[in-house]
Amino acid sequence: MTISEGDKLPKTNFITMTAEGPKPVDHDEFFGGRKIALFSVPGAFTPTCSAKHLPSYVEKADELKSKGIDEIATTAVNDAFVMGEWTKDADQVTPLADGNGDFVEAIGLTMDGSGFGMGQRGQRFSMIVNDGVVEKLNVEAPGEYKVSSAEYMLDQL
Repeated sequence: MTISEGDKLPKTNFITMTAEGPKPVDHDEFFGGRKIALFSVPGAFTPTCSAKHLPSYVEKADELKSKGIDEIATTAVNDAFVMGEWTKDADQVTPLADGNGDFVEAIGLTMDGSGFGMGQRGQRFSMIVNDGVVEKLNVEAPGEYKVSSAEYMLDQL
């Protein structure tokens, strides 16, 4: 079953990259009492993800924060090393590695990328999470990049 607006995010194990190396993310601490702009990409370093998706959130970070977003985060079914490297020049965005795909599986937003040699991945989507609850959810149609952009999210705030 796919997560819906009004649902509480399930607790799964994200890992983020720090100067000291990979570090587990405390779900309650990260999402509790804050408004998070979270976007998911099928894979770090893939064309649309690197050329459009991540840059849209970097460019619009100040505007998102001025409209009440406390933190911008991205997730993908990649390990913390890949996510850390992908976001190394994007200080405005916190990488949340979902290396085993537990998060996207728990929220029902997996995709089969085996035709491209990618295996099981997460769909392209964005959500506004307020105190751990999904306030807005924007899931892209396969091959699309529209409703998960930072620009689209700004119109929802």
